[in-house]
Amino acid sequence: MRVIAGKARRMSLITPKGSDVRPTTDRIKETLFNMIQNEIEGSRFLDLFAGSGGIGIEALSRGAEYCAFADKDKRSIACIHENLAHTHLQDSSYVMNCDYRQALMRLRKMDPFDIIFLDPPYGKGLESEALRLIESGHLLADDGLIIIEALIDTDYTASIPASFCIVREKLYKSNKHVFLRKESANK
Repeated sequence: MRVIAGKARRMSLITPKGSDVRPTTDRIKETLFNMIQNEIEGSRFLDLFAGSGGIGIEALSRGAEYCAFADKDKRSIACIHENLAHTHLQDSSYVMNCDYRQALMRLRKMDPFDIIFLDPPYGKGLESEALRLIESGHLLADDGLIIIEALIDTDYTASIPASFCIVREKLYKSNKHVFLRKESANK
């Protein structure tokens, strides 16, 4: 796994050993960032269920102003710290070793995020509660974007809060990215 573009381009990243982390492949990461490249520069980015931190680090490398990382696994957090140090991007980051609920409660005190990336364990429905907490905590900027990585057959039509709407889906072989915006931003 490596950083695809930006100031940390081609730098390798490590992943936690023996954990349940499923790093986003370089090919899928490159496709994702090509789709959102115009929204990255100067953005406030949240990498929730961060694993190795590869998505947030890619955002920082490509010009995000700030990235918060959250994961409950201590091995993942150690890995994120090591990857941030290796890429020299730690000064524009905030790393939290806690579950997503605690992280989203802590982040209510901060400015809202322009991009929120969710990559929860597949098939557990955690993204539904995370979306409700993002909504109630006003954690997404008015013109912000939420991206969820999920299994290709996951259906979100019933689990998305009414204030968000799906604006795009990008399908891959076995998974997909679902893009959400505030309903009011689409009118």
